[in-house]
Amino acid sequence: MKNTRLLVQAAVIAAIYVVLTLLFSPIGFGESMIEFRISEMLTVLPFYTPAAIPGLFIGALLSNLFSPVGPIDVFLGSLASLIAAFLSRKMPKKALVPLPPVLVNGVIIGGMLHYVYHFPLWISVLSVTAGQAVTCYGLGIVLMLVLDKYSKYLFPSGRS
Repeated sequence: MKNTRLLVQAAVIAAIYVVLTLLFSPIGFGESMIEFRISEMLTVLPFYTPAAIPGLFIGALLSNLFSPVGPIDVFLGSLASLIAAFLSRKMPKKALVPLPPVLVNGVIIGGMLHYVYHFPLWISVLSVTAGQAVTCYGLGIVLMLVLDKYSKYLFPSGRS
């Protein structure tokens, strides 16, 4: 039963990530250095359930199939999501949970945008980091406040 619950949670998280990414794709994808991928607010979910790790990875992988950057984004973007989700799960304090996606995506995606579009590296890293900070901390913390009220029902085997 527990494995089924985790599988369903991962699938739902992946689906929500894809829907949010595609729904808000004009501000989450593109050739701009500043992106606000609204779905990145979900990167706080590993705090509540380990199912979020594969859920975010698969959600990012499927979403990045639509990326104008191409196959490199499918590979590097998905890998960044996997690393960030794993590290978020390991964070000892709630306030630190959004930090790994901000830093990991800042470096990996910033580096990728530098490579693909020849943006200056430090500007690419800082702009991606800034966009991630807005979505992961701004929206992610709000999501955590809501989830704290309902986590025992949504993630009964998780931590809160």
